[in-house]
Amino acid sequence: MALDPEAQAVLDLIVKSGRPAYHTLSPKEARQLFRETRPASTPQPPEIGSVRNLPAEGPAGVIPLRVYRPKGVAETTALPVLVFFHGGGWVIGDLDTHDVLCRQLTADAGISVVSVDYRLAPEHKFPAAADDAWAATRWVVAHASDLRIDPTRVAVGGDSAGGNLAAVVALLARDAGAPALALQVLLYPVTDVGAETQSYRDLADGYMLTRDGMRWFVAHYLAKPGDAADWRASPLRAPSVERVAPALVVTAGFDPLRDEGDAYARRLRDAGVQVDHVCFGGMVHGFAPMGRLIATGNRSVALIAASLRQALR
Repeated sequence: MALDPEAQAVLDLIVKSGRPAYHTLSPKEARQLFRETRPASTPQPPEIGSVRNLPAEGPAGVIPLRVYRPKGVAETTALPVLVFFHGGGWVIGDLDTHDVLCRQLTADAGISVVSVDYRLAPEHKFPAAADDAWAATRWVVAHASDLRIDPTRVAVGGDSAGGNLAAVVALLARDAGAPALALQVLLYPVTDVGAETQSYRDLADGYMLTRDGMRWFVAHYLAKPGDAADWRASPLRAPSVERVAPALVVTAGFDPLRDEGDAYARRLRDAGVQVDHVCFGGMVHGFAPMGRLIATGNRSVALIAASLRQALR
């Protein structure tokens, strides 16, 4: 595999800018840096029908949600829905950093998207994010009528740490017997926080997400080292992945998380789960929302939207 020239150009820009690595910052500083630098790589947001912020009831209080609907759809129409969990290592990221991506998926798939602002570490250690993700998913389905969504056509998804949360929610939904999920979208997901795979070693530095950065995120997220063995932190370690929702797993060739994403796709497939696994070989971690600078980012969003349309039709 060769690194995509547009991805290389983005990496060169980051080096030239002198932007500090996340693991050299405090969580507060890292969040601010992520918010400030995100718009430079995101494309122009597509026109959609409506956006509203709502509070959901969570295990520790309110979980902020952002609900998107496409244009050209009657307000009374019950739409399929994607419950989306943003990435950011469970430490950074919010509704705003992933707003454009959610608008793209809303417009391209013609569905409602509900973005979840789960609690972040280190203020809220594991399993706070997983608890919020599961509570928000159940809340969305329980309030389907108010949200004007179809509770029988539900998907979950997320990028990186959000992909980790989506995988965990899919397992919890299977165990609870509801909601019946049509698809889990796992975009370069974290699937084993305690493992350092070959791609961790081969791609430890210089390709957006670094090994030191990932160690920093995990250290802030876990309450204690033994939490890495808990499948709610490491879904690859779940006793069984049989009968979970069908999955779209997207990985990147130059991503330290590539191998654990590949491993989760294989485990799902070996358990009889329907899996579409697409590796964008020349890409780096976090490429999907970078459509302003990396054309393949927009191509990956179109792929996800097409998968959602098919699964939720």
